[in-house]
Amino acid sequence: MRLIKNLIVLCFLIAASAAGGFYYWSQLAMDMDSAKKEFTIQPGSSVRAAARQIEAAGVPAPALLFEALARWSGKANRLKAGSYEIESGSTPLALLDKLVRGDFSQASVAIIEGWTFAQMRKLIDAHPGLRHDTSQLSEAELIRKINPELSYAEGMFYPDTYLFAKGSSDLQVYQQAYALQMKKLDEAWQARANGLPYKNKQEALIMASIIEKETGQQAERPLIAAVFVNRLKTGMLLQTDPTVIYGMGAKYQGKIYKKDLLTDTPYNTYTRPGLPPSPIALPGLASITAALNPASSDALYFVARGDGTSHFSTNLSEHNRAVNQYQR
Repeated sequence: MRLIKNLIVLCFLIAASAAGGFYYWSQLAMDMDSAKKEFTIQPGSSVRAAARQIEAAGVPAPALLFEALARWSGKANRLKAGSYEIESGSTPLALLDKLVRGDFSQASVAIIEGWTFAQMRKLIDAHPGLRHDTSQLSEAELIRKINPELSYAEGMFYPDTYLFAKGSSDLQVYQQAYALQMKKLDEAWQARANGLPYKNKQEALIMASIIEKETGQQAERPLIAAVFVNRLKTGMLLQTDPTVIYGMGAKYQGKIYKKDLLTDTPYNTYTRPGLPPSPIALPGLASITAALNPASSDALYFVARGDGTSHFSTNLSEHNRAVNQYQR
């Protein structure tokens, strides 16, 4: 009888000692061979598979012990798949909590004002932090996934910096950028000036894209908008080089010639009246705001001074003098 009692006590002491050691290990800072380790828990992974993926990534948390910790804590079924980053000095328990919270490691992608959709797509397709679910889709297939009613992609995405969990679908970035552009456009449309020559919000977005490409000076954008709005109202051709360049596509090699201005395309505003059929770039908020709230001006012309600013004129003779002064 005494032997059985001694065995029970011994087993209890061993269990208590193991539990104490296990708890101590869960609180022990992990010393890694680098400042950070990145790893990914694949969707559908069991706790055992997740533990093995963590260990395989070089995190000093033995799979058997980490699995036991997850089960002992009652969190084995709460681990979230995704990409993570763990810093040297973190504890196994902190790592477990990170997986339960879904505290994914983040990356970012910066979409620049004035870029074309092709430039945006090239950047997203090459981003190492994204899962490239759309890279093999045509532009038409891609925009159908975003909004089946869209007829084109150009201009429909807001230029901004987007954060996402590493391993996220690239479609998520497109959806975020599209939703934000529509939100900005809707808000600006509601606050628009009276008497604008636009049939709808899409025409305002087309104008905003032209303004975006015409100047990098935020202060000048309302005046640029005024020139083009005044031209639309009076039936004048817009005669803006960026639309011609966009219509040239790959033929544009850095310079525009007189023959290019005379070659008709749907985007040549020297040969066709009104706005082009779609935006020519991704306009930012300043250009959208300018298109919908142009400056109060009678200007019909502008010419670059060569210092990043423009000279505005109300008549052709004044404009010709400015051209002679600044460009000849």
